[in-house]
Amino acid sequence: MRTGNEPITARSPLRLRCGLAAFGLVWATGGAWLFAAAGHPGWAIACGVLALVALVDLVVVIRHIRQGPHYQPGRDVPPYEPVKERRPRP
Repeated sequence: MRTGNEPITARSPLRLRCGLAAFGLVWATGGAWLFAAAGHPGWAIACGVLALVALVDLVVVIRHIRQGPHYQPGRDVPPYEPVKERRPRP
């Protein structure tokens, strides 16, 4: 019998996050280039910052994917529940 409070089929959506980060990187880079070519430096900088954030997210996601799956306890191991007793105040 399972007594844990987390979902049985919980998974991390790293591949979806990787795709969304790549999509955002492409669009933000393209937007920065187009705004720079059109002479709108403020919007080009904003898109450049967004592209940088997407690039950092993509690097982190790829690193997590390459690390592989981490140990997860089996169904018979309930999650840690915090201690409910209170310590007396001094």
